[in-house]
This record gives sequence, C-alpha cells and structure tokens, in this order.
Amino acid sequence: MGERIFQSGFLLGCPLSGAVSGESALNPPVLNGMETVFMATLQSVTTPLAPAAIGPYSQAVVTDGWIFVSGQIPLDPESMQIIEGDISAQTHRVLSSLRAVLETAGGGFDTVVKTTVFLSDMGDFAAMNAVYADFFGEHRPARSTVAAAGLPRGVDVEIEAIARVRS
Repeated sequence: MGERIFQSGFLLGCPLSGAVSGESALNPPVLNGMETVFMATLQSVTTPLAPAAIGPYSQAVVTDGWIFVSGQIPLDPESMQIIEGDISAQTHRVLSSLRAVLETAGGGFDTVVKTTVFLSDMGDFAAMNAVYADFFGEHRPARSTVAAAGLPRGVDVEIEAIARVRS
C-alpha cells in the first residue's frame, strides 16, 4: 500500500557521424567511433492515492530535478472506475490525483511550471477552469488547453503536468 519509487538509467549517444546499431532494451546503442554517454537516472513514481497506470507507462517520472506527470483522468484510485458527475466533479478528481502524484514525487501544485489540459468539449472550459483555479490558488503555471476528439475511456478531461522537485 505504500508509495514506491523505482530507478532505472537510460543511455544517450550523440554521434557527429556514424549510425546507431544493434540497439535493444538488453543491448544499448553502440555508436560507430563514439562512446555511449550516461545522461540521467529516471525514477518511476507510483502512489495508490492516484489511479494506477492503465498502460505501459508510469504515473510520473522524475529526472534531473524535474517531475513529468502522465495525464490523469477521472478514475477512482480504488475501484479504477470513472467517477460520476459533471466536468467540475471530474476535474476535481483529476486534480486530486495529480496532487497525490506530485507530492509522492517531491513536488506540489506550487512547483508546477506547465500543465496541459485536454477537454472533450471546449464548452466545459469555464467549469474546468474554476476548479483548476481553486487547486492552484495564486500560483499561475504556463498552461495549454486543447479540445481532444477522444480521451481514454471516453472521459471529458485529462490533465498532465511538468513540475520541479522541491529543493
């Protein structure tokens, strides 16, 4: 039931010329005439206070002091069912999950630098925005809001975020 953080490294090479060959998960890139350079550590963040990932991804990833939170949708974390209610109720559930993931990763709404909001209907913008403003208070991160033709499980709102880890 506790929160878990998993670590894994990733490799990146930047050849001036040559090609990447023989790469796979078990066989990292080999660059012709170049060494592969270790760039960063990824920490995969998981909390039971937000819905479990419904695909091959993490609730969030922390790297180099940055938190990248995957899109949260209005699922109840215990039942994994879409919550009942209008766009305000759905946005409240989404932002509650986002807060749980951010706090598990070492951040919070006050450390968010950018969000992206996906809405199934831009007519819901004002209601979503009112709930969003309540959660963020005076903090004003950059934000994009886009209308999406389809969201996972047919929900009406999804929100992802980029934040800094508290120092």
